[in-house]
Amino acid sequence: MTNNNELSPDLFRVMDANLNRLREGIRVVEDILRYKENNKQLASKLKELRHKAQIPNIKEFLAYRDSVNDVLKSSTKNELKRQSLEDIIVANLKRAQESSRVLEELYKLIDIKASENFKTIRYELYTLEKEILLC
Repeated sequence: MTNNNELSPDLFRVMDANLNRLREGIRVVEDILRYKENNKQLASKLKELRHKAQIPNIKEFLAYRDSVNDVLKSSTKNELKRQSLEDIIVANLKRAQESSRVLEELYKLIDIKASENFKTIRYELYTLEKEILLC
């Protein structure tokens, strides 16, 4: 495994993929609430949250990105089927929550402050999920 402050290229790939997944999932829901629902309040909260999901060393992550050889880049049947906008919202909120958890855990190896940031994002997503789906 890795030493405390040292990540392997494969772990940078995991973090890069999850950061992309986190921001993309938030953006999908943000745009639905902004353009379809005209809900400025919730869309703004999501935008703020998406902007919290930044990393200062993006070039370090990009150096290890290998999307061409990603063994699971093909969509599953479940990912290709959505019945409603609510299905899209739920899927993307779950995607963002799961990704923030992965980032929270991996950042514990290198930057506890960043880890706590991703934990905060995850809990804010849980709160927003309830607010969005029960409004």
